[in-house]
Amino acid sequence: MTKMENSKKDSKFISLVIYLHNAHGEIVPFLEKTIPTFERQFSEFEIIFVNDGCTDGTIEELREYLENSDAPAMINIVHMSFFHGRESAMNAGRDIAIGDFVYEFDTLDVDYQSELLLQVYEKLMEGSDIVAAAPRNGTRLTSKFFYTLYNMTSRSRGGKIRTETFRIVSRRAINRVKSMGQYIPYRKAVYANCGLHTDVILYDTMGKKKEKKYVRERFSLALDSFIYFTNVLETVSLIGCVFFLILTVGVGIYIARDFFSNNPVAEGWMSTMGFMALGFFGIFVLLTIILKYLSVILNLIFKKQNYLISDIEKVVKE
Repeated sequence: MTKMENSKKDSKFISLVIYLHNAHGEIVPFLEKTIPTFERQFSEFEIIFVNDGCTDGTIEELREYLENSDAPAMINIVHMSFFHGRESAMNAGRDIAIGDFVYEFDTLDVDYQSELLLQVYEKLMEGSDIVAAAPRNGTRLTSKFFYTLYNMTSRSRGGKIRTETFRIVSRRAINRVKSMGQYIPYRKAVYANCGLHTDVILYDTMGKKKEKKYVRERFSLALDSFIYFTNVLETVSLIGCVFFLILTVGVGIYIARDFFSNNPVAEGWMSTMGFMALGFFGIFVLLTIILKYLSVILNLIFKKQNYLISDIEKVVKE
């Protein structure tokens, strides 16, 4: 590569953070489809592979590919101490990245044209701090339900969240998230709550997604997100409170009517029903107050990142 050719490339330094968990047979096709685009656009960049407990030969396959390739990039492989899950592992990779802009690849599915990799970068240069690439179609029904419920109950005044394939984040956004001093259970939600400008580029998918289903991780992530970023639990509790209030009033009216009309009723029935309705109403009132109190406490707590790294392997070619 001549100096003239290199001078025509973008001089901004970027980082690619790529999540790996039992991705044997997927990592090489992903790199072959994406890395050439970055090589043509940027004079230099770094790649951070996050090994989240791979046990199927993914890392050996990656090392062999890197040894035989000529990618002009700084390469690090972050080995997590054990399987952490996608969010914590990607947080670790992003915290290690030194680029002015950081690409986050949560999945190795390349169901988009390679030009999309640069389109999100160009959109970022127009004034955004977080730009995501999102499929226009093909979202699972369960994901649609989650995002709909989340966006309806979210405390964030920022943009709505949705299924995303990858994103690019500015250094300012990363610093902002760190300065917020909060645990990051769900990067997508934290970015939406950081107060900076976000954008999304929709694309038509090429073929069917091959993304693995981590049911337990997804359920845990969804539950954490609802607790941290939405008022859905408070809303459910409030609805229950209103329901039992109406029931209590209704039972009270029914009891008063039977009392004054002298209609025969089973002994103890009116007092039992009245007590139960009033008791449930009191429980839900107390639950609503507790949830609101915990919500306030949660927002005041400073919680550090929760991940453990066993080793950072720097790939150096001889």
